[in-house]
Amino acid sequence: MSAAAAAVTSSAPSSALGGKIATGLLGVLLAVLISGINENVTKMALADIRGAMGLSVDQGTWVVSLYTAMSVSAMAFAPWCAATFSLRRFTMVAIALFAVLGVLCPFAPNLPTLLVLRAMQGLAGGALPPMLMSVALRFLPPGIKLYGLAGYALTATFGPSLGVPLAALSVEWLGWRWAFWQVVPWSMVAMAAVAWGLPRDPLGLERFAQFDGVGLALGLPGLCMVVLGLAQGPRLDWFSSDAIVWLIGGGSGLLGLFLFNEWSHPLPFFKLQLLRNRNLTHALITLGGVLFVLLAVILIPTAFLAKVQGYRPRQTAPVLLWVALPQLIALPLTAALCNLRKVDCRWVLACGLAMLSLACWMGSHVTSAWTRENFYALQAVQIFAQPMAVIPLLMLATTGLAPQDGPFASSWFNTVKGFAAVLASGLLDAFTTARSHYHSSVLVDRLGQMPILEPDGQLGLGTRLHAQVTALTSSDLYLLVAAIAAGLIVLIPLVATRIYPPRAPS
Repeated sequence: MSAAAAAVTSSAPSSALGGKIATGLLGVLLAVLISGINENVTKMALADIRGAMGLSVDQGTWVVSLYTAMSVSAMAFAPWCAATFSLRRFTMVAIALFAVLGVLCPFAPNLPTLLVLRAMQGLAGGALPPMLMSVALRFLPPGIKLYGLAGYALTATFGPSLGVPLAALSVEWLGWRWAFWQVVPWSMVAMAAVAWGLPRDPLGLERFAQFDGVGLALGLPGLCMVVLGLAQGPRLDWFSSDAIVWLIGGGSGLLGLFLFNEWSHPLPFFKLQLLRNRNLTHALITLGGVLFVLLAVILIPTAFLAKVQGYRPRQTAPVLLWVALPQLIALPLTAALCNLRKVDCRWVLACGLAMLSLACWMGSHVTSAWTRENFYALQAVQIFAQPMAVIPLLMLATTGLAPQDGPFASSWFNTVKGFAAVLASGLLDAFTTARSHYHSSVLVDRLGQMPILEPDGQLGLGTRLHAQVTALTSSDLYLLVAAIAAGLIVLIPLVATRIYPPRAPS
């Protein structure tokens, strides 16, 4: 038995959760949350960063795109690295690099240096989410494993909503550099917790004898190219640009060869045979749709309030915090519900998706007169809808897998999670642009058929027209997202099978 395999066997979950392991788990959770929040903060604060560093709009998009591309790519290969270099060592190195690169980014003397620093920071940050799932699956006792996965679910429900509030805090109150530096103190706390809490596993360097070099050479650039193509597509008008054609087309070809290689490799990064598990396959498919919905319910009100009401991030923050903060209560309660043996998690998932669809249907009634207060009701519906749509997916994806398949499940789940978020962002942008053009054309055509207005009647006409177009487009987006959430319910009885929690509480 290899050293790495021996370490996994020797550290199988016990019947009780020790204080050290709990501290280590909380440290990894903190690091993952900070990694995700950092990406959202820099997106929200990008205009301030560009102004301070003298970057154009186009240059600024690459600062975000490269971080995202490297982050998604790291999620695919991090579990292999953790098994080889030990979970504790690899996690500590990733956190340390993430913090150090965050310190250096504001001091970049030119754009190429900044892009390299952000790409490397994305690589370090993207390596962290798989570590959280690996710790939860490996160390938590069966009876509370779902609560650990609920902590992982925070990265999909709680973390993204904090981007706007922290952008307001970092940039408007502390200065633009804190969009990068706010990760440092939390990273230090996280690294200390990981160093003390996680066990010291032996190195598994013998795994290099079966190193999947071909897979790395195909998969890493393939993922990066596709993600960059999706991220830059809205700016370059998608396939009208040769660059997008080459990025998405070439990247897709490399990924096809990568998956072909992984099928027969003795120690792959991705184990395609796991897709024979119907629940895992269903969870991955549904995860893509759920992330599309969760991203939309953040972007739609944020963009609407900024464009129509002129809100700054600190003014939009209460709308997102209305959902984010209650997650600290809603997630463990949902985990407790799913941990009951008599509860079928598939129908918890169906209820969560139905509630998300209801919230989006409520949002489809948006008008140009809506302010922050009008969004609170539909945000309140999402407080329990979001965890009810995420925790059952984690349960379906991980329950029933052999211990040795845990890292492969982590690779699949986290890579799909990261990739789906980028794809959803690109699709939302494309749909927004298409519907905005449509509504603009219709409204302008109707105005052209109206009697000529007096000069006083023309005052503010452009502003009102813009507000009406934004409201109609937001309504269309909400209806689209509601339909997606409702459509995902249909897959549940067709694909997913009944599972039970690892151990029902006594």
